[in-house]
Amino acid sequence: MLNRDIIKPMERPSELPISDADWQCTPIAVQTVLVSLWEQVRKLQQVVEQQGVQHAARIAALEERLARRQGRGKGSPPSEGTETSRKRRRKRRSSGRSPGGQPGHQGHGRTLLPVDQVDGVVPIKPINCRHCRQALCGDDAHPQRHQVVEVPPVRAQVTEYQLHTLRCRHCDTLTEAAWPDTVPRSTFGPSIQAWVGLLSGAFRLSKRNIVALLSDAFGVDLALGSISRLEQHVAAAIAAPVEEAGTYVHQQPAINIDETSWREARGKAWLWTAVTSLVTVFAIRLRRSGEVAHELLGEHTTAVVGSDRYVVYDYLPLAQRQICWSHLQRTFEDFAERGGEAATVGNQLIDYTKQLFLWWHRVRDGTLKRSSFRVYVSDLRWRLRFQLWCGEQFADAQTAATCANLRAVEPALWTFVRKEGVEPTNNAAERALRHGVLWRHTSFGTHSPAGSRFVERMLTVRDTLRQQHRNVLDYLTEACQAAVEQHAAPSLLPKPASPQT
Repeated sequence: MLNRDIIKPMERPSELPISDADWQCTPIAVQTVLVSLWEQVRKLQQVVEQQGVQHAARIAALEERLARRQGRGKGSPPSEGTETSRKRRRKRRSSGRSPGGQPGHQGHGRTLLPVDQVDGVVPIKPINCRHCRQALCGDDAHPQRHQVVEVPPVRAQVTEYQLHTLRCRHCDTLTEAAWPDTVPRSTFGPSIQAWVGLLSGAFRLSKRNIVALLSDAFGVDLALGSISRLEQHVAAAIAAPVEEAGTYVHQQPAINIDETSWREARGKAWLWTAVTSLVTVFAIRLRRSGEVAHELLGEHTTAVVGSDRYVVYDYLPLAQRQICWSHLQRTFEDFAERGGEAATVGNQLIDYTKQLFLWWHRVRDGTLKRSSFRVYVSDLRWRLRFQLWCGEQFADAQTAATCANLRAVEPALWTFVRKEGVEPTNNAAERALRHGVLWRHTSFGTHSPAGSRFVERMLTVRDTLRQQHRNVLDYLTEACQAAVEQHAAPSLLPKPASPQT
């Protein structure tokens, strides 16, 4: 007889829902197929479980990005926070007070001008005594005063310049007069140019609305193309003062910097700003790079720079950085929304941030000494370090990576504690960008580099003059007049304080 291999029964998988008796009765060939199919099912289950974990993480990341885009982009200030912070605000109990002014609150009415500053006084006197009807005369030393402010009708002033050519009686030569330097080469004078710059750059009116307003208010008829040409006149008139303002910013001890998206010629660009206490400059560039940061901050800046954690600022020493605590608070709120260990760490960090802001507001109000503030912060700093370590060790991968990054730049969180004049947030730069963001939404950016130069220069003029409480229209008029007369435009720099006697 031939020796044949004995086919042994297959071992039943423990998870297979078949009894041992039924398995023994199952043909060996069928057992082999069942075991093979069961192994494939187990492998597929493992793949599905892994994909489920990956998809859950991806969904959480997409939800986080969606929440940031809907409520926390550059168009919204950091103070709006996340959905978690908004829910906390909604849960706050109502004060029970009705809207508006409260009983006993001192109102704020319009202050009356002195009599010598009004354009006219109309005395209103009673004619007869209300009791005996006899005629009255004299003056009230303290009459009731009521002032009415009115804008008189304004029509544009048109001046015609006539250039004469005369013939000499002696030699019969024709001689044409030369245009004086004070005569504008444009059809529209410095005041109209300034109005166009103001309405477009400071009030974000469209070109059609500018044409309509100038026609209705002043009787000036302009074509749409004239608006763009006048904008370029204004941009040229303020170019030198804006460049001077940029140099001034380089020399300041504290600068806040930020950037937001822009559109130029239908392509991607970036609107940058650098903010100091009295001067703010803007720049529109095609790149979001360290090269632009160097341009705005200065090649060898020694300033303390307030910013977010964007990588282009990493070239700065940590001792020269102040990372924005408003951005950090939003990051901690992201932790809290993820659940698990990240939520535990996030909620604790949110509490630390709130406590820090409470102390800082007291320092700013003068109710807490800076020396005491430093003592309080030293303890808070160690507790925050511990929570970041916990997040790096025990939280999910995304939270752990963020905590590791924060631990690496942790000294830059506290620069404002040791240096006066440095703010803990980058809110000043965020607020400065807000006007540009709204402008981008209505104009969809700029169509050319020349348009971008007008935008960045007008934003610089607008924000800087408002920081110094100076009149934007008056400045633009003076700058455009100086351009006509080929003189230097007025400076945007703050005037030095006069010495006290």
